[in-house]
Amino acid sequence: MPAYSTAEIRNIAITGHTASGKTTLVEAILHRAGKIGRMGSVEEKNTVCDFEPEEKDHQHSLNAAFVNIDHEGKNFDLVDTPGMPDFIGQAIGVMPAVETVAVVIGADKGIQTVTRRIMKIAGERKLPRMIIVNKIDDHVNELEGLLYHIQEAFGTECLPINLPTPDGTDVVDVWERSDGETAFSSADKAHTAILDQVVELDEELMAVYLEQGNALEKQQLHDAFEQCLREAHIIPVLFVSAKTGAGLDDLLHLMAELCPSPLEGNPRPFTIYENEGDEPHEWHASEDASADVFGHVFKITTDPFVGKLAMVRIHQGTLKPGDSLYIGEGKKPARVAHIHKLQGKEHYEVDSAIPGDIIALAKIDDLKANDVLHSSHDLDHVAFTPLPLPRPMFGLAVTAKSRNDETKMGESLRKLQEEDPTFIVERIAATKQTVARGLGELHLRVLFERLKSHFKVELETAPPKVAYKETIRGNAEGHHRHKKQTGGAGQFGEVFLKVEPMINDDGTPAEGYEFVDETVGGSIPKGFMPAIDKGIRQAMGEGALAGYPVTGVRVRVYDGKHHAVDSKEIAFVTAGKRAFKDAMLKAKPALLEPIADIEVTAPNSAMGDITADLSGKRGQVGQTDMLPGDMCLIHAKVPLAEMNAYSAQLKSITAGQGSFVMDYSHDEPCPPNVQEQVVKEAELEEVEA
Repeated sequence: MPAYSTAEIRNIAITGHTASGKTTLVEAILHRAGKIGRMGSVEEKNTVCDFEPEEKDHQHSLNAAFVNIDHEGKNFDLVDTPGMPDFIGQAIGVMPAVETVAVVIGADKGIQTVTRRIMKIAGERKLPRMIIVNKIDDHVNELEGLLYHIQEAFGTECLPINLPTPDGTDVVDVWERSDGETAFSSADKAHTAILDQVVELDEELMAVYLEQGNALEKQQLHDAFEQCLREAHIIPVLFVSAKTGAGLDDLLHLMAELCPSPLEGNPRPFTIYENEGDEPHEWHASEDASADVFGHVFKITTDPFVGKLAMVRIHQGTLKPGDSLYIGEGKKPARVAHIHKLQGKEHYEVDSAIPGDIIALAKIDDLKANDVLHSSHDLDHVAFTPLPLPRPMFGLAVTAKSRNDETKMGESLRKLQEEDPTFIVERIAATKQTVARGLGELHLRVLFERLKSHFKVELETAPPKVAYKETIRGNAEGHHRHKKQTGGAGQFGEVFLKVEPMINDDGTPAEGYEFVDETVGGSIPKGFMPAIDKGIRQAMGEGALAGYPVTGVRVRVYDGKHHAVDSKEIAFVTAGKRAFKDAMLKAKPALLEPIADIEVTAPNSAMGDITADLSGKRGQVGQTDMLPGDMCLIHAKVPLAEMNAYSAQLKSITAGQGSFVMDYSHDEPCPPNVQEQVVKEAELEEVEA
């Protein structure tokens, strides 16, 4: 059994914007805890957490990395996460495994886009948050202003529980004491402010506090502080310098004392489906070490020596090597041979895992992210409540560089998708391309580098064709008689049909397809209707205008003819297909293009250039919000066809200070000039083929 209990576990995700010093902070913590003899550095490429070749090359964290330390009788699992916007999925993906999200803000850069997104998502997941202001040694004079911007951006519940000394070489704890010289404000004022905030949620404690002042027992304050964290009534702010070690001991002490254990944090929500047709409802694990084992696979990674590793958070029960666990609703149990704890790229075996533990399981090939593991069929219908992961919208068409690569490409890409939930690969029937999608250009570039270094597969890439859709704007009739005589039994089928656009109740074009049989008198036997429907669906898949799939069409088959001997299914498939194409070409066919919702965060000084650029891309600029720190948030809807190179363009406009997120919004008709160009290109490709 572990030498610690569930109450002594502290699971903390170290998150924040790029270059805020997260990896250096974790390195300093490992050194202070005696886990490493000498601190490494990102520049020297020898840190514990940035161990992948791609991370060393780019000098940035690209994957979530796990380390474990003991401090003040507590067992810490710390997760170092990437800070670049393209890799925010890695930070979001570990949130189900932790009780606390620590958001690191570099004092030199202040609040960034990723800072805001992580704070928002962690708040929505009801995870206690803390803010760590790093690099205080070189920016002492800017810290008071930064604290003001933090409170402006995230609320007055962001209160310091320590303050830097005037020279930035140390900090003053204002949680447990009220004296000491500080760079700004005062220890007494900050101490009073945080106590006032903590006792607000407990009327009895507030009454004692008002009567006796600071004469409150340590346990009373601890319990009240935990409640404030759980209810987001307080977001503690701590100051530190990972480089010099200023405030590091205070940070570790306060995390040990105040960060919630798995018994104290908000329970992670799961969904339970009891009976078919019942409404699903929220379910929480018991965190009882003697209960049936229940765990959640929150991340998949690949180790070059061990192979596939599943990162699992144990929520209840005690797991030991040799135990068997069921995967979701699977009926065949999987045997757990070994249980590992991770220390960067190293892993060591443990003899058991208790509620709250973060562990790695190897050689269970069926596991995938978001699976639940359990030891009892009573937990068959418990499922993970999905995370709000950003949708991957940046795409590249991919092909194998050689025939040898082609044989390995599919399986290798599948493994990358297992490791990264914000990376998807899909075959687009409309464009006949395999498209890999990620959160940005850098995201895909790094994944393709990993594909080459880990799986020895090289890809060739190109901008993907836009997945247009075809539809109609008018009503029309179509007809085709299919008659074929080859000496024996012939083929005969004749179809008359009408097409019309599908319209929503609010008058907007609808998506989808509807087939209506309006024949009377047995002109076409009912048994041939599925064949006609099949032919129409084939025609819709091929398109009639530029070869793109058709949507938003209602088809009414109202007449036809058949032959008692020669009518066969294939005849009506062909007749239905050609009758539909005949009707569609008469029904004012139109191309639909995908429109993306984008949010651009940039300095106020670049707002005019950005809005002008978006308008030049046929975009519709919407609301613009002013953000703290002289930043703005621009909302717009832009055709996806115009967004392929936007990442580089935005960096150029904003001198690297801008970022954007993008998601699919809807489809809408192309302008006539764009439609004409797309149709011409499709005709040219058909001729060349």
